[in-house]
Amino acid sequence: MCNPVLRSNWKPPFVLMVDRGGCTFVQKVRNAQHAGAAAVIIADNKCQCVHEKTCTPDADPNADDGEALCEKKEPIMADDGSGLDITIPSVLLFKQDADPIKDALIQKHTVRIELTWSLPNPNGLVEWDLWTSPTDKVSKQFKNEFKTAVEAFGDSAKFTPHMYIYDGIASQCQNSEGKNECFTMCTNEGRYCALDPDMDMYSGITGADIVAESARRICIWELYGEDGIGLQWWNYGEAFSANCDTREDFMKEECVQAVMMGADIDYDRVEQCVFEAGGLETSEEVTILQAQLDEKESKGIIIMPVVYVNGVAIRGELEFATVFKAICAGYAPGTEPDICDRCANCPDEKKCVLSGSCPAPQGTIKTSTFAGSLFALSIIFFVVGAALYYRQQQQMEEQVKGMIKEYMPLDVNNAQVADTSIEQEEGDAKGTYT
Repeated sequence: MCNPVLRSNWKPPFVLMVDRGGCTFVQKVRNAQHAGAAAVIIADNKCQCVHEKTCTPDADPNADDGEALCEKKEPIMADDGSGLDITIPSVLLFKQDADPIKDALIQKHTVRIELTWSLPNPNGLVEWDLWTSPTDKVSKQFKNEFKTAVEAFGDSAKFTPHMYIYDGIASQCQNSEGKNECFTMCTNEGRYCALDPDMDMYSGITGADIVAESARRICIWELYGEDGIGLQWWNYGEAFSANCDTREDFMKEECVQAVMMGADIDYDRVEQCVFEAGGLETSEEVTILQAQLDEKESKGIIIMPVVYVNGVAIRGELEFATVFKAICAGYAPGTEPDICDRCANCPDEKKCVLSGSCPAPQGTIKTSTFAGSLFALSIIFFVVGAALYYRQQQQMEEQVKGMIKEYMPLDVNNAQVADTSIEQEEGDAKGTYT
């Protein structure tokens, strides 16, 4: 699938399986998407050395003794920077898992595949890791925003940060005499290195500066991150980004000290931590930096930034919603913290975490707002109705009074006439019998 498919007899929807190799993962998936595939499975063509008991490697045709090949590191399906147009999912299958499916397809058997994504969720504690660096622009916004979520998760989520540095010895930045061959990119005579962010080795921020700041942040975590939350670490990173992340101030001790003071961090303890780990001026190992290199090697970390949740790498853009949902998915059913119940399915997770409740989508009304409005309308209708009733009663009373006033004279006149007639009759009667 390294070349576009001009015509195909495949009727969508279908899942397309392609072999690994020949071109980038992005190119294969893009061509499959244009061919009408609903998803792509890339079949690995090499065994992983850790799976030697379940996978049979193909023989190396270039080896004299026919020695079998295996890969020591798991391949990573990563975007090469051109995959923004891809909208279908894709997965990589290990060779031992892909081979039986390929055999069934070769024999013209129908294979039905369902793709689902899940994270290991063994219990009510989620462990998550972030690999980053002090000058990593991709994760800068995430690190400035996610502290609120870390506080909301509390002790139900255990966080561990890692600093991404390079092994200078493996990169031959230390010569046979133990001297630094990569100049300002490395510390400890070429042992620990970082890329120069502005590609100017003689001014501005250097690779050695980044290594030094990485050592500081590792020590800040060791001193203040025992609870798995480490608010001081988050506060320091946010304040450093706002105040010291410039060519002029990156390594100014005054700026670093002020930021640490504002984040309630003991500057002297941090410097002592770096010194006790081995310091940055010698050619010897620095324990805290070497530990980062060893873990980076053991986990096969080759790109950054990257987040791991319960030991599984979270692929995709590093943003608030992606990591928040991944952490919530890592809890065993029924053990999720309240913040996940309130915000994991919210259209705007970040606003929900900040406010503590899910904001209503545009064009909709909250239940509380609707109930309040309904109650207010009821009060208004009651007041208006009472006013109309009172007015109507007054009008009826005035009409009755008017009618009484109109007929009262007539009643008085009739009464007077009646009295006169009686008197006359009585007079006549008296006159008759006299």
